[in-house]
Amino acid sequence: MAFALGIILFAVGILVAVALHEAGHMWSARAFGMKVTRFFIGFGPTIFAFKRKGVEYGLKALPFGAFVKITGMTPQEEDIDPETGRPGAEDPRAMWRYPVWKRTIVMSAGSISHFALALVTLWVLFSFVGVPDGSKVNEVPVRVGAVAECVSPKYVFDPSTGTQKACDPATDPKSPAAQLGLQPGDVIVSVDGQAIGGNQQLRDVLKGAVNKTVEVQYKRGDQLLSGSAKIPEAERVKVSKPADEVTAADLERGGLLGIQVDIRNSDLPVYRYGAVDGVGQTFSVTATLVERTFASFKDIPEKIPNLFKAIFGEQRDPETPVSVVGASRIGGELFELGDWASLLSLFATLNLFFGIFNLFPLLPMDGGHIAIAWFERVRSWLATKRGRPDPGRVDYYKLAPITLAVIGVLGVFVLLTVTADFVNPITLK
Repeated sequence: MAFALGIILFAVGILVAVALHEAGHMWSARAFGMKVTRFFIGFGPTIFAFKRKGVEYGLKALPFGAFVKITGMTPQEEDIDPETGRPGAEDPRAMWRYPVWKRTIVMSAGSISHFALALVTLWVLFSFVGVPDGSKVNEVPVRVGAVAECVSPKYVFDPSTGTQKACDPATDPKSPAAQLGLQPGDVIVSVDGQAIGGNQQLRDVLKGAVNKTVEVQYKRGDQLLSGSAKIPEAERVKVSKPADEVTAADLERGGLLGIQVDIRNSDLPVYRYGAVDGVGQTFSVTATLVERTFASFKDIPEKIPNLFKAIFGEQRDPETPVSVVGASRIGGELFELGDWASLLSLFATLNLFFGIFNLFPLLPMDGGHIAIAWFERVRSWLATKRGRPDPGRVDYYKLAPITLAVIGVLGVFVLLTVTADFVNPITLK
């Protein structure tokens, strides 16, 4: 029930963000005196509508976005004004008649709305909701995330996977976790009679239990279980760091249980920065998220093949792109887990993504309209400098093939991600 409610609430949040994007266009256009005729949330059949100050507002049946109608976004606009019976482009308040700087503000106002929403979300998160305190990572219960069948006595980096080379069940010792029959979700209570209060404590106890058979107590749900296992000696990394950066100095001899520890944000104590310090943290994290967003754009092409593989049954790479469907599903899982920090971070990240993407200088994105407006302005300026007549406005009809090509590519990408999110979704479980 909580999962389904989380999906619905996250999807509604995205719809609100898109509505605010369109509202940003509308508010800024009206502020400059441009003519706005319609603002609707959703598409398809109209559920209800009303008119106020010359603008028709309403709600439509299909909640897949929102739209605003600003008269004369291009000189070729052919929409007929119901009040005058003339083409919208002829209206003196048509958008294309306004200075380029005003049109730039109006067209970028949608993305600015996304950026503002992301900043407010992160500020609320850091100031009042709080984020997991990573410095307390060794003070939370040791929960089993995954169980290894065996343990490698020697640490070897595998360039093909970018991680430590997997052990060989045929030659390497069976892991204590496999001997005990541990399962994901089990919580380690004690080892060799010593209570385990965190991951570092577990590592310290295992270091002194090498080649010994010890009793391990663990909780599975409400049950307290125990069993005996022999702890093999192995090379292990002293401090967590990227696998390709591990050197001989980073390794030590010690015991391993053969588990991947599942550290959940909900297990960690919460740290709140307060309203003032939260501002600095918000901008710092936003800068990092913007950098990662641009990196994700660059990586998208090479991840398309993995989307096809996921659709046809291969394991879904968690780094592959997701659609709004997939993001809402992840939001539902985070809501179910009570991981508010990750939930709000995901929402803020999506808004940054939407805002940046909409500024790309390609039609039909807002950035495409901005680029054309400035191209017209520069072309007119150069013509004046050369004593030549103004070449006039760009003919949007001539750009239609490029626009349709962009729409086609985006449509295929959306279809791929939505399909993968339905048949083989990314899951946190």
